Amino acid sequence: MRTRALMFAAVLLPLAATWSQAEPWNQFRGPRGDGQAGSASLPLQWSETQNVAWKTAIHGKAWSSPVVWGDRIWLTSATEDGTQLFAVCVDADSGKILHDITVFEIAEPMFCYPYNSYASPTPVVEEGRVWVHFGSAGTACLDAASGKVLWVRQDLPCDHWRGPGSSPIVFRHLLILSFDGYDLQYVVALDKDTGKTVWKADRSIDYGTDDGDYKKAYSTPAVFEHQGRLQLVSPSAIGTVAYNPLTGDELWKVYHGGYNAAARPLYSHGLVIISTQNGLRLLAVRPDGTGDVTKTHIAWSCTRQTPTRPSQLIVGDHLYMVNDQGIVSCLDIHTGQPTWTQRMGGRHSASPIHAGGRIWLFDEDDQSWVIEANPREFRLLAENPLDAGCMASPAVLGNALIIRTKTHLYRIER
Repeated sequence: MRTRALMFAAVLLPLAATWSQAEPWNQFRGPRGDGQAGSASLPLQWSETQNVAWKTAIHGKAWSSPVVWGDRIWLTSATEDGTQLFAVCVDADSGKILHDITVFEIAEPMFCYPYNSYASPTPVVEEGRVWVHFGSAGTACLDAASGKVLWVRQDLPCDHWRGPGSSPIVFRHLLILSFDGYDLQYVVALDKDTGKTVWKADRSIDYGTDDGDYKKAYSTPAVFEHQGRLQLVSPSAIGTVAYNPLTGDELWKVYHGGYNAAARPLYSHGLVIISTQNGLRLLAVRPDGTGDVTKTHIAWSCTRQTPTRPSQLIVGDHLYMVNDQGIVSCLDIHTGQPTWTQRMGGRHSASPIHAGGRIWLFDEDDQSWVIEANPREFRLLAENPLDAGCMASPAVLGNALIIRTKTHLYRIER
């Protein structure tokens, strides 16, 4: 018995080291912004009575995703009328709320479409700091230990028209924000420590209309390096622009049509994957161009069964996606051609995640699915219910899923 126990411990020790060294899920879609959870051994099955480590009610109405650093989970919330905007910190071990901070009080909130919320952008967290963003209503930096507000900005104008949606990102010393509204469209980089503006770039896109409703976008940008050139790829309405992330200088842009872009771009196989609501809908761009690359650098496009809200996943040589109506597809990353398509069902806004050859998907009602990341055929592994659906995308902590439904935050773990 003692020998068997020692052997079991010898197996667990390297696994524990791997878990402890895993990158924190510190931003929208994880450490690299692509929904990849590495080698995490995530639960396959759960329910309200199975594999729930804890369940904590979160007040307000908010679609922002949780982020994790160490033993703390951060998320934002808002009153349904948008008059109060909150930052909430939850203990990852117990589910206890450690901080519930009223960051902003807004006397006259802008209109927000009921399908959206006043707290849809996902925060960013690093060692000692957390940044929360509520669109033009305000951006703030908080001390992650005490919850003290260190700086705020409420002077970045934008009429979101339907409510905010783009999440902030941190790159080196910068906090980068996207504002693609009815009236103004620009990207701004702030010093993450002081909140001071480092650069601001107005969109150089010809929208082809004076109707601001067709200029809106909600996408979160991403920073990639291709052939030694850093680029901040930032989807907007009608087109996507790549900037030098350190200066805001424009590198290239591509016109693809569409508006209300929400999916975060991906980079793989020397291609940038961009998604929008209509127009080309889903396209792959070679990111080595300069100026307008619309006629020269689009490798492929796909217009069938594409999502407008959930972001995609790339596993191996294939791209996996679920559209808003629950149709799941697998595409060859080199050609954009589908290898299979399956109607799964449910309304979807949350972005899927991948770990260990499996994909986790969550709908807006009360169901979630686990499927195999199999490029040859659709294989459903599990279907799991929870009391309320997900607008937010899940986070990962070690081998646990951190799931935010419309009403609660869960830690799901075997």
